[in-house]
Amino acid sequence: MLLAEDNQTNQIVARAMLLRLGHHVDIVGTGQEAVDELRYVTYDVVLMDVHMPVMDGLQATRVIRAELTRERQPRILAMTASSLDADRRDSAEAGMDGYLLKPVRLELLAAALDAAAAVARPKIEVLTPLTNELAEWTVGE
Repeated sequence: MLLAEDNQTNQIVARAMLLRLGHHVDIVGTGQEAVDELRYVTYDVVLMDVHMPVMDGLQATRVIRAELTRERQPRILAMTASSLDADRRDSAEAGMDGYLLKPVRLELLAAALDAAAAVARPKIEVLTPLTNELAEWTVGE
């Protein structure tokens, strides 16, 4: 998982929460650093602060959506203190998949990550060879 967050205190808190939830996290401090990192490393989920220096989270998301192949696209969750409907709309229009309000609560973060994982690993149906019964498999398991 990649965390794009410019505030050091927020980085520390988010890292502690993600570790508590059992996730490994890499951290960058700007949207540009997030774009650069995603050019070389594949992440399932990016927690993207909306307001950052150099390149904000909205612009970074637009670049990621434009540059990465479909197979390498992460789920991107906006993180912001703004609860305005316009900000939610702007995040969705930029290509973000979800929206978390700061300060992020552990249970809401866990729910958002569970939802992102469910979408990132779609279930496929296959016929089992011996019984011809449908079995449900999760891609990547």
